[in-house]
Amino acid sequence: MKALILSDIHANYPALQAVLNNAGSYDKLIFLGDVIDYGPNPKECLTFIKENADYYVRGNHDNAMAFGVDCKSMGSFHDFSVATRNWHKTLLSDSDIDFLTSMPVIDKIHLDGNSFVLAHAAPNGNIFKYLGEDEIDNEVNNIIGEFILVGHTHIQYKKKIEFSLITNPGSVGLARDGGKACYAVYENGKVSLYRIDYDVEKTIFDLNKAPILDKYKKELTKILLQKESER
Repeated sequence: MKALILSDIHANYPALQAVLNNAGSYDKLIFLGDVIDYGPNPKECLTFIKENADYYVRGNHDNAMAFGVDCKSMGSFHDFSVATRNWHKTLLSDSDIDFLTSMPVIDKIHLDGNSFVLAHAAPNGNIFKYLGEDEIDNEVNNIIGEFILVGHTHIQYKKKIEFSLITNPGSVGLARDGGKACYAVYENGKVSLYRIDYDVEKTIFDLNKAPILDKYKKELTKILLQKESER
């Protein structure tokens, strides 16, 4: 059993394509939320998730688009998300919005006889809470699962807490720990983390055609081009 684990694609289709090419074939696809906002390709990325994800949960950006509420992003990212979401609304169909609305906040599944808890941010279902690797411990006290999968922070890690392995696959489309496309793979009872290059120039080219303020394009471009040494 091989499961591809993705999170925080954020409308970056070149990054998603690179991940799929690098990961190769898989049996199940798990998505931990935030398919839209920030990037230039919301329709392509959402269509892929709609057609291919076996299990998925709703991210705070998906939630904001679906219900017309605030995404509660931190700092300047909030302005970037509002600007791109207003644009993305013009690119998505009613059925796309319906799909985002229908995404569960949390899910529990079994693969290979192992139990998995899927959440976007906090494993209790809070889709807004930022939890770094050093902050996750107290959030899993009452969560039962051999594998607990979370995203949201855009920073990749694995951490063992008692009998649970907490995994954040990082962000496919807007990593905050270096300009790579990040993902994870579960296979034969183990989870592996991956960070790969992708055609970021294609993403930036498409982003620069977006009907959003130039200052947002410039700041998003800086993040997309961030090197791991700049963390």
